Amino acid sequence: MTVNPEEAIDEINYRLRRAGVGYQVEGNRLIRVDSQLIHSEVVKPALTLLSGEGFDGPRQEFLSAHEHYRAGEYRQAVGLAASALESTFKAIFDKKGWSYNKGARISDLLKVARANHLWPEYLDTSFDQLVATLQSGLPKIRDNDSAHGQGAQPKSVPAYIAAYALHLAASKIVFISEAAK
Repeated sequence: MTVNPEEAIDEINYRLRRAGVGYQVEGNRLIRVDSQLIHSEVVKPALTLLSGEGFDGPRQEFLSAHEHYRAGEYRQAVGLAASALESTFKAIFDKKGWSYNKGARISDLLKVARANHLWPEYLDTSFDQLVATLQSGLPKIRDNDSAHGQGAQPKSVPAYIAAYALHLAASKIVFISEAAK
């Protein structure tokens, strides 16, 4: 009996789900799946969008974040998830020909996005909440748990914080990528 590669991957993923293993094959990588709903509705679409032309950097960072997460290296996973979001903004700006400072922080990137109407203007009435959503969560987690040096005492990032950071990055990547279309 011959099985095509897609059918084989579907069968492997089915067996992994049934066994409650918490992993799934995506492309040629094994990705940790904490929640099937979040994975199918957020992480998988983010991976699909980052597979497009011009998103090599953010895709590499996002996949690397997942690899660190799977390896239990949560501090690195948080940092790379945040980098993937920033790189996604920059990739979109590059595609659209919008100028920005190469070392721009997330707050600077949001200003560029707003000035160039990345999302519909009717969202401006709730723009402060939108900016707060994009600016909070992931950047704050990175700043507190992954960036700026850990000091004399090693920082320990719990798995649930890293999972939250990955899911935030994925949902924000989907939002801005879809808005850029």
